[in-house]
Amino acid sequence: MKALLIGYKSCSTCKKTEKFLEEKKIDYKFQDVKEEKPEKDQIKDLYEKSGLEIKKFFNTSGQIYRKLNLKDKLKDMTEDEKLDLLASDGMLLKRPILLYGDDVVVGRLNIEKYFDK
Repeated sequence: MKALLIGYKSCSTCKKTEKFLEEKKIDYKFQDVKEEKPEKDQIKDLYEKSGLEIKKFFNTSGQIYRKLNLKDKLKDMTEDEKLDLLASDGMLLKRPILLYGDDVVVGRLNIEKYFDK
C-alpha cells in the first residue's frame, strides 16, 4: 500500500518524517502544499477520515494563521468556511499529514507512533 505524505519540502519536520518513512520502508508519494495545494474536497476527505476536530488541521504556529488572527476567528466560523480557508493556502495546513489506506494521521510524532505500534 502506498501512503500519501502531505507536507512542505522546506519544512524540517516534514523532512524528518520522510526519513522516518524511508527507514521503515514505507512506500509513499509526497504532496507539497506549495506546489500541489490540497483542494477543499481532499481536505474535507482527510478531515472526515481522521475523526479529529477540524482545528487540528490548522498550522497554529504558522505566520499566516497569526497574521489572520485565526485563533480568535475560527470559533465563529462554520465548518465549511474553515475548509474553504484551509484550501485557500496550503501553508495554513498543519503538516505533515499522512494518508495510509483509510487512516489519516496528523503530525510527525503521531505518524511515528502510528507505525511503531
